[in-house]
Amino acid sequence: MTRKERFNAIVGWFRENQPVAQSELHFENPFQLLVAVILSAQCTDKRVNLVTPPLFERFPTPEALSSASFEEVLSYVKSISYPNAKARHLIDMAARLLSDFGGEVPSDIDSLMSLPGVGRKTANVIASVVYDKPVIAVDTHVFRVSHRLGLSDGSTPFAVEQDLERHIEPALRPVAHHWLILHGRYVCTARNPKCSSCPLTEWCREFPLLNRQVKG
Repeated sequence: MTRKERFNAIVGWFRENQPVAQSELHFENPFQLLVAVILSAQCTDKRVNLVTPPLFERFPTPEALSSASFEEVLSYVKSISYPNAKARHLIDMAARLLSDFGGEVPSDIDSLMSLPGVGRKTANVIASVVYDKPVIAVDTHVFRVSHRLGLSDGSTPFAVEQDLERHIEPALRPVAHHWLILHGRYVCTARNPKCSSCPLTEWCREFPLLNRQVKG
């Protein structure tokens, strides 16, 4: 099976069986999503969704967050992974939004990456979810699933991103990002993957090994 055929088969399955897929983070506007995605790095969306409602209520705008003290922001995010760094990033990010972008979340990837706490993955999530840009954010789930399914052999997230964007048409990239994340989060997990209930084993390069590990 060629890589093109593999992509066509897997994307075709998702299009038919999971046509709607979206972020599990709770947000009401681009600023809230940006805050939530920064907090979600190496943390579960479930935990972030518990933390953000009171955080958004107290700091509803970049203006409010930029003027907050580190100690107060930390008190809201202390249950999140790396709370000290993320509290500082949030305050500095809000200040940069005001100074460089008039308080608006930019749509350009490079502009997003100029914000404190925003790497390429976060920038791609914002660009994709908010602005429907034809980009695919590669987190640990997307990276793992892409390798197991033979969609990429890239050794870095950026290399995997390039492979995915090379073979997935632009209009499908925003939803494809969520297809792969959700599959990795709930089925093709890092430990104890649910191979017995996975509908994609036909194309999984690691299925024989993973299946033996699960049974063992």
